[in-house]
Amino acid sequence: QERLVESGGGSVQTGGTLRLSCAVSGKVYNPYCIGWFRRAADKQREGVAAIDRYGTTTYADSVKGRFTISQDNAKNTLFLQMNSLKPEDTAMYYCAAAAGFDQCPIYGDRWLDDRFGYWGQGTQVTVSS
Repeated sequence: QERLVESGGGSVQTGGTLRLSCAVSGKVYNPYCIGWFRRAADKQREGVAAIDRYGTTTYADSVKGRFTISQDNAKNTLFLQMNSLKPEDTAMYYCAAAAGFDQCPIYGDRWLDDRFGYWGQGTQVTVSS
């Protein structure tokens, strides 16, 4: 059974940094896209960053230049390095994978999150001003 388990969330002040990790266990059908989503209180879930099998990355405009997505060589762990955090980054962050995609199901600012069939339980990030 495939499992995605996030860790690394916490509370920081504005301008701080956090590094989220997502441990992938089991077998996610290849090829696949894997990435991070977030949901803030009273807001819809939104895509944050994703990476496809070729290593091509996609970022939401709101995090470009501040967040970096990466994987370890074995692709067992996904990371999200978050720098220059802002209060508006406060949210529950989820790791998710979309199986069977050469490229991530993201078209412009449209993230087809219903294509992501594997989800973690989330890790909370809180940024205070």
